[in-house]
Amino acid sequence: MQILFLTDNFPPETNAPATRTYEHVRRWARAGATVTVITTAPNFPAGRLFPGYRNRLFQRERWDGINIIRVWTYIAANEGVVRRSLDYLTFMVSGFIAGLCVKRPDVIVCTSPQFFTACAAYALSIIKRRPFVFELRDLWPDSILAVGAMPDSAIIRALKSLEYFLYRKAARIVSVTNSFKSVLTRNGVPAEKIAVVRNGTDLTAFTPGDKPEELVRRYALEGKFVAAYIGTIGMAHGLGTLLDAAEKLSVQKDIAFLIVGEGAEHVSLQLEAKRRRLQNVIFAGRVDKAEVLRHWRLADVALVLLRDRPVFRHVLPSKIFEAMATACPIILGVLGESAELVTRAGAGLVIQPENSDALVAAVRRLVAHPEEAATMGLNGRRFVQSEFDRDKLAAVMLDELRIAAGLTTA
Repeated sequence: MQILFLTDNFPPETNAPATRTYEHVRRWARAGATVTVITTAPNFPAGRLFPGYRNRLFQRERWDGINIIRVWTYIAANEGVVRRSLDYLTFMVSGFIAGLCVKRPDVIVCTSPQFFTACAAYALSIIKRRPFVFELRDLWPDSILAVGAMPDSAIIRALKSLEYFLYRKAARIVSVTNSFKSVLTRNGVPAEKIAVVRNGTDLTAFTPGDKPEELVRRYALEGKFVAAYIGTIGMAHGLGTLLDAAEKLSVQKDIAFLIVGEGAEHVSLQLEAKRRRLQNVIFAGRVDKAEVLRHWRLADVALVLLRDRPVFRHVLPSKIFEAMATACPIILGVLGESAELVTRAGAGLVIQPENSDALVAAVRRLVAHPEEAATMGLNGRRFVQSEFDRDKLAAVMLDELRIAAGLTTA
């Protein structure tokens, strides 16, 4: 089976779309598929090229049996509407051109959150006379409104029309949540063309373990309970709530907040923590993929936070599964499908989003009851082993691609 996959995020970037795509395509290659990924020179989220890369018109790599084509784009940090739009639009064009040079595949796959990538996939599907599959990771125009990046306007309405045009043209849609599928079906997309393949994790790459002593010393965390946020620091995450909670807990010297990652809000968050003189907040910055596991093991609790917006009740942040895989209990400031999953797993505490008092209370509870925290961690590990093993999920999605390509029936 020949698969062409378009994505503007791919390793060595470490955000959720990059990780999910890589973990799927390498398993498809291992299963015998010929996979070509068209992507950008790695730069997310800071808009800075990773060491060893240049923003060239066209460059090839090969990893784990995957053919990788990196194309030129207008590089911008993950902030600002105009520059990010130029980033997306240039990848749409350059990705489409690169796709014309690839041997005719059996199926073309694209992934959101932004769907200009899907425009390129749709155009390629017409020219190559092959079906395309839309992997739905986010309801993008709704998310733009939710974080206040743009006001409701004719542009947003045009994007919404484009979004549903692409859903109609896709041979199949692979949604990462049941909630997204419900939204689409309520808006007229046939349920039978939508499959749900949720996020998961690599259970061999993310495993429980002792706190790395070198990291404990590096961040001066000896004898401290560590509440860690690990991931993109974006407009959607509302990490001002974390700073508010840290300020309220600043008198408790045995509690520290660790923030690992970069993003649109990274600098402003650091400046605000400095202005408040928060000695209990540590910024680790972006770490390499190989270092992510060690930072998960450093955490006594994982903080999974989003702003209090209705659209975020449909999401399942991938960091939930990484935390569970490392037997790390979770404090979840997200409602909806995420809250239902964490509650069903018995893997953590659910709090009201953007409520610093609730976050303080949850941290204090787990500090006071370490046996409860340990039980939550073990529950989470068992839960992902039973339902969210990336090996199983990648196989399910590969079956969906075969269905779209007409190589098998549903």
